[in-house]
Amino acid sequence: MSESGGMPSEHVQTATMTEPATLTARVPEVQRAEVGEKPEEVVFQVDGLDFHYGSFQALRDVNLTIGRHEVTALIGPSGCGKSTFLRCLNRMNDLIPGSRVSGRIGYHGEDLYGAGVNPIEVRRRIGMVFQKPNPFPKSIYDNIAFGPKVNGMKVNMDDLVQECLIRAALWDEVKDKLKQSAFSLSGGQQQRLCIARAIAVKPDVILMDEPCSALDPIATIRIEELMTHLKDDYTIVIVTHNMQQAARVSDRTAFFTVEVDADRGSRTGVMVEMATTEKLFTKPDDQRTDDYITGRFG
Repeated sequence: MSESGGMPSEHVQTATMTEPATLTARVPEVQRAEVGEKPEEVVFQVDGLDFHYGSFQALRDVNLTIGRHEVTALIGPSGCGKSTFLRCLNRMNDLIPGSRVSGRIGYHGEDLYGAGVNPIEVRRRIGMVFQKPNPFPKSIYDNIAFGPKVNGMKVNMDDLVQECLIRAALWDEVKDKLKQSAFSLSGGQQQRLCIARAIAVKPDVILMDEPCSALDPIATIRIEELMTHLKDDYTIVIVTHNMQQAARVSDRTAFFTVEVDADRGSRTGVMVEMATTEKLFTKPDDQRTDDYITGRFG
């Protein structure tokens, strides 16, 4: 990633449950590989990250580690900066005038914001899937082929398109209509197409910003199943408001919240704690995490 090159605020919502969830109800029974206290291989090491939109500080002093071939979930109330943090990981926030980052994000040991790092190459290696499906106004085939063509990849395009659609669990549904518009697909199919499009350029990491929030329960299950398979080859970081989803799909979870300065009338996102998903949902270290998970704050 050498050579220099060129590559809003959320609102706080609170909710209270009439009856706090019990510990046993917090985490559904899931089959997941055991993960250690610390990742075996580090992909991102974030130290003292602050982020500003102009004079507004959206994030303060974020410190966390993201491991290779793991699904890391970011949870917390609206307005706590989860999506802002996610976009810091592939420098998407560079596109927002007045935004600035301080602290350090190490990516495989290299400073992601260091001099000479090309943001365009960063975004090729660290792909992103957005909250709402956003296929290009092209055919299903051309949605997959677009990125590899732009990046000058020397591949058999037919084979690559098929491979990506198979990996996104979409091939059997679209193999006879690859020349049809991507907009002819259902919402869930469009989101899987966007995932297939993201992996077509051979990234290392896939970021997902609430990828199931616009989908029905059946489509959501398909995306969650897909994530569990994709982590064998990719590192995945997902923002979700659905704590059950975080419990189902993630290996580690980080809880973010909002610190309110009443005197200054400001709200700043902070990361409270990060742990294996099982530990964070059953024995969190911080009372704020416990309050959020049990519905006393949210």
